[in-house]
Amino acid sequence: MKHKKICAVFAAIIATASASAPFGVVKASYRFANFQGRPPVHVYKSAQSTPSGVTPSEIKKIYNLPAAGGKGTIALIDAYDDANMENDLAAFDKQFDLPQCTTANGCFEKHKMASSTASNSGWAMETSLDVEWAHAIAPSAKILLVEAKTPSGANLLSAIDYATSRKDVVAVSMSWGGAEFSDELSYDAHFMDKANPAAAFFASSGDDGTGASWPASSPNVIGVGGTSLAFSSTGALVAETAWSGSGGGVSAYEKEPAYQTAYKISKANGMRAIPDVSYDADPASGYPIYITTGSGTKAKGSWDTVGGTSAGAPQWAAIQALGGSAALTKFYTDKASTSTLKYFRDITSGSNGDCTYYCDARKRYDYVTGLGSPQTVKF
Repeated sequence: MKHKKICAVFAAIIATASASAPFGVVKASYRFANFQGRPPVHVYKSAQSTPSGVTPSEIKKIYNLPAAGGKGTIALIDAYDDANMENDLAAFDKQFDLPQCTTANGCFEKHKMASSTASNSGWAMETSLDVEWAHAIAPSAKILLVEAKTPSGANLLSAIDYATSRKDVVAVSMSWGGAEFSDELSYDAHFMDKANPAAAFFASSGDDGTGASWPASSPNVIGVGGTSLAFSSTGALVAETAWSGSGGGVSAYEKEPAYQTAYKISKANGMRAIPDVSYDADPASGYPIYITTGSGTKAKGSWDTVGGTSAGAPQWAAIQALGGSAALTKFYTDKASTSTLKYFRDITSGSNGDCTYYCDARKRYDYVTGLGSPQTVKF
C-alpha cells in the first residue's frame, strides 16, 4: 500500500538491501560492512518558480510550536558535499522571513569529513530539506551540517562521531536509513553523546511502508515515522492520519528497551518497537525547499515540494533545540500520563501495509506512527 503520487528522487542511491519486514525478517549475511544509507525524500513538485506546500508558520501552528527560539547546535548528518547549501538557505530564509543563518554570523557551519568529498544531486535535496527546515523550526539555534564522504555505514558513523565530540550539539538528525543487519548492536554506542549526555538522536523510520530500518531501530535513537495532513478549503487542519509510506515494525535484533517494556507495547514480543514518534511526511502535504542544481554558469535555483520521513527527523531535532527535554524515557512516560494530549496527538487511523495489527494506526501506540505527533516542545 504505497502513496500513488510518490516518485523517487533518484535511483542511484538504492540501499544494498531493502528494509526488513515488520517481523524482522532480514538476511543474516547482510552486515554493517554492506550498509549504505539512503535518504527517504520524495518529490511532489519540482523546479517551481515559487514555493508551494506547508509553510513554516503553518506547521508550527499544527504542532503547537513557538514562532521563534532555539538553543545550542543542531547537527545534521548527510552524505556528499552540497556546495550551494548556504546560498540556498539564504533564499529560503528570505522567502519565509526567517533570520539569516550564515557562516559569517555564526549560525551556519558546514564540516566536510573529507576535503575531496564529491557532490550528489539526490543527497543535495535531502541536505536542503534538513538544513532549511531545522532552521525554520528553531531559528535561533545553530546549524551544523556534517557531510560524510559517502553514505557507507562507516562514513556516516564517522560523521556522527564528529558531531557528538562537540559540547554545543544538543540534537543529532539522521534523515536516512537502510535494512537492519546482524551486527547492529555493536554500533549502538555511537548514538550516545559523551560530550553532551542530554543530546538526543533522531532518525527517519523509512518510506517503504511496514518494516524496520536502522538506525531508527537502535534503542538509543528516536525513530520518526510519518503522517498525512488533510486541510479544509480554507486551509484549516481537518485530520492527521498515518502515512502509507511510514516505516515501522519490530526490530529483528534489538531487544525491547526498558522505556518500552514499562509502557507495555502490545505484540512487541520482547523486541524494539519502531517508530517512537511521528511527523507530517506525506509529499502531498509536504514542504517547500529551495535548491540549486548544476554548477558554474549553468547553476539554477528553484523550489521543490518534497516529503518523506526524512522531513520529520530534522524538525524533531529542532524541537529538541527549542525545549531541551526531548528524550525516549520522557516520551513514553508522558504518553502514559493523564495529560497525554498535552504532549502528543494520537494518530488513530490510516495504515502502511496489509499486515493488519502491525500496519494499522490505533490509540495509544502503533507501529506506523508510534506515540503520535508533537503538541509541545517540553516533555
